[in-house]
Amino acid sequence: MNPLINTLAVRAADAPAIKPAVDLGTPLLLTIAVAGVALLLLMIIRFKIQAFVALLAVSILVAVAAQIPLADVFTVVANGVGGTMGKVALLIALGAVLGRMIEVSGGVQSLANHFTAKLGANRVAVALTAVGFLVAIPVFFEVGVIVLVPIVYAFAKIAKLHPIKFGLPMAGIMLSIHVAVPPHPGIVAGAGVMGADIGLIAMISLIICVPLGFLSYWVASIMNRKDYELLPGVRDQIEEFGSDSLVRVGHDGPGASAVAAPRPGLIMFLIAAPIVQILLGTAGTLLINKKDYWYGVASFVGNPFFALLVAVALAFFLLAVRRQWSLKETGEIFEGALPPIASILMVVAAGGVFGGVLQVSGIGAALSQTLDSLGVPIILLGFIISLALRAAQGSATVAIVTTTGLLSAAVAHGGYTPAQIAVIVIAIGFGGLGLSHVTDAGFWVVVRYYGLTVSDGLKTWTVLTTILGVAGFLLSYVAWILVGGLAH
Repeated sequence: MNPLINTLAVRAADAPAIKPAVDLGTPLLLTIAVAGVALLLLMIIRFKIQAFVALLAVSILVAVAAQIPLADVFTVVANGVGGTMGKVALLIALGAVLGRMIEVSGGVQSLANHFTAKLGANRVAVALTAVGFLVAIPVFFEVGVIVLVPIVYAFAKIAKLHPIKFGLPMAGIMLSIHVAVPPHPGIVAGAGVMGADIGLIAMISLIICVPLGFLSYWVASIMNRKDYELLPGVRDQIEEFGSDSLVRVGHDGPGASAVAAPRPGLIMFLIAAPIVQILLGTAGTLLINKKDYWYGVASFVGNPFFALLVAVALAFFLLAVRRQWSLKETGEIFEGALPPIASILMVVAAGGVFGGVLQVSGIGAALSQTLDSLGVPIILLGFIISLALRAAQGSATVAIVTTTGLLSAAVAHGGYTPAQIAVIVIAIGFGGLGLSHVTDAGFWVVVRYYGLTVSDGLKTWTVLTTILGVAGFLLSYVAWILVGGLAH
């Protein structure tokens, strides 16, 4: 090895752990944490500062206030970015690419038509709820709602009903999956911050989301007994709407071509493939001895990075190559999937910094000690904090990342099993589901595309997401009991 590199490596290995210059004590540390979160919300809500910048700025201020040596502050920042992004960046990017390919191929419309044909015209809302469940796994919430809008409009025109009659239960389960099921950014980032097993999270959260789909349909059907005002702009769009069995693939410029949508079975296979691969790998690691060769094979095969990479490769051959997309179009589709997630990745990175600062400063340990003295279950506290942050600033991703950062030290020193940590992260995710209102971009997507007034949106969408969030937490608590969480 090069002598200089060897010297630097030795120095890095021997470098003392970063810690505050002064021990401020638990009351002052918790005061700094509360002030930091309050400042974060003020910057995001009142001054409309982008969440990434706000999180980064508050993290630095908290580090300085907690007496972390100035020379070490940006080392903590860099460690926070690297530690979090190394675990989640590729997952979020690959998930976005897979979702984008399914979206532009017309696969979403194909699924909707298939389920509607199977369940019948009288059960369109049921069909769309089932479609929403499947589509929401690889596709971001806002994208899924927008892509399915033509289907909702088509049925609204045929049945002469308000589009919310069809769209509300579908959107409810889509957001439930978005906050709790990998590879979506909030839950993946939360898992990265807390060191949770993504395979276990996927396994548990998918099981929980199945009854939530039925609950979303049932609650929405009760709400839809009332007639709601339809905004004129959406009414005009529905009246002018015409269905078309052909979809555009790739870009809208020269070279774009109209082809029949892929078969629904193919789309369901592409959605299920990475999930099944992750679950099989996770099951293998739980059943096989760690010293066995096949344990390594199961761990490799079930790694979420590899599973999503395989899914993207399958989508490339089954959607792009077999359907004769040009390499130029395929490249544009891949590239088009990445810009929308740039801001999400930056928020995740800044959330990792915030979590790192809280751990190094001792705030996390102080919070852990306080929780122990109060006897508040960490799973309940995580849900409440996430719900409050969600209501205050709107972003589920920011709420999940911030909450996992606040509680990461308590979890790290709490002696929790991998399954218990996974359930804690899922409960925090469901905290990010409730109280979607005017601070949430998703609220405006639902309200504007489905033609609701703000008042009606608060009466329907906000109430539905809160019910689903609470129900998701209660089911998470059942899982908490089953994995032995009450022993803590």
